[in-house]
Amino acid sequence: MATTVLVIDDDPAFRALAVRMLVGMGLAVVGEAGTVEGARKAADSLRPESALVDVGLPDGDGVTLAGMLASLPWRPRIVLTSSDPEATTPADARSVGAASFIAKDDLPESGLRALLTGPGEQEYG
Repeated sequence: MATTVLVIDDDPAFRALAVRMLVGMGLAVVGEAGTVEGARKAADSLRPESALVDVGLPDGDGVTLAGMLASLPWRPRIVLTSSDPEATTPADARSVGAASFIAKDDLPESGLRALLTGPGEQEYG
């Protein structure tokens, strides 16, 4: 069964692109959100195994949201992203419980699938 993913980004065009990319990687996108509040509600109702989270959201900070999501009882794997490659660092992402930070330009070649699925999951392909 494919790992379930929640895509959180305020740009609908990027969300659509991310959904296509993740589905192409063999992951199951179960929902999308464009705000921190929408992400909290979606996470509670959908219980995704992982989430791709934009650092900059209109109603809050994606890094803080990542920490909240990573601490949910089912412990989803979180990957932070941003169009600004200096928005945060992989180390700062890990400090809030996320698996890493990847700039949006680097997503297709970044090992994103492995970060979202965790150790032990075979690479798609």
